[in-house]
Amino acid sequence: MHTHIIPEHLPRFADRFGYGDFIHLEHHRPGSARMMKGDTFFREIQSNCWDANERIVEYAAFRTQVQVVCTIPVLFSYWAKPQDGLEISRFLNDHIAELVAEHPKHYVGLGTVPMQDANLAIQELARCREIGLVGVQIGSNINDLNLSEPAFFPFFEACQEMGMAVFVHPWNMMGFQSMQKYWLPWLVGMPAETSRAICSMIFGGVLERLPRLRVCFAHAGGAFLPTIGRIEHGYNCRPDLVAIDNPVNPRHYLGQFWVDCITHDFRMLEYILETAGEDKVCLGSDYPFPLGDLEIGAFIEQSNRASGIIRKIFCDNTLAWLNLDRAQFA
Repeated sequence: MHTHIIPEHLPRFADRFGYGDFIHLEHHRPGSARMMKGDTFFREIQSNCWDANERIVEYAAFRTQVQVVCTIPVLFSYWAKPQDGLEISRFLNDHIAELVAEHPKHYVGLGTVPMQDANLAIQELARCREIGLVGVQIGSNINDLNLSEPAFFPFFEACQEMGMAVFVHPWNMMGFQSMQKYWLPWLVGMPAETSRAICSMIFGGVLERLPRLRVCFAHAGGAFLPTIGRIEHGYNCRPDLVAIDNPVNPRHYLGQFWVDCITHDFRMLEYILETAGEDKVCLGSDYPFPLGDLEIGAFIEQSNRASGIIRKIFCDNTLAWLNLDRAQFA
């Protein structure tokens, strides 16, 4: 339920819009491309980042039939002018919808929306549902604004009313400029970003006011679940700072949102299952990127606690989060 995909060919959005370090691809050899952020090299990717049939074959090696796909977070482009962000979102969403339509037994799609403008985001959210996507992926912050900002609440409200699932993925990591050495934004910043998103949605009252919102957080919830004791203690000892918008203990929300299982450590997975609840942990991989679980689910089978609930992790919990019926993939 956590994989990334990109169209094989991207428009030169910087040329089209006349500004910005938008991502484009340089296909410099067969089966390989450079993701370029303006003139700066961002990442080397292989054909399994865009080739639908290749992905199906690679997944079959791990006895996995269905993959939920969403864009690569660097393509969110929340910093762009809102109408330009909408155009990018529409292009990416049309690509994923076409993929799902061509391979309905193998792909489920999550869209992307221009969160820099809540009205446009709601507009594209509705279109995502119309073209066959079952939810959206959003960033852990929107141009450094927390997800608790009142401007974003109508969007979350629309997600609940439309029955669209939400997947929150870290991006635009705090402290990025000061910790680029050692890959620290990905190793330290991403877990912190996801905890930032969860805390914001809890303390800002989003989850309290929208109890039917189906939201899942990447990378096992990042640092949130391992530090829930500290977070709860902060709520108890300084309610004047923490509980100003929502008086409910943050521990109350455990079991009310989903997380993926990407811990890379079966002992940590056992803790996540105990803390989040065995009905709220989904099979994520972050495929096809190297920091992901590219031997899909292998470490989960080592977990004593997980052994009895493999079907929940590998299938049922994701179906519940996305409100899908297993029979449609038979």
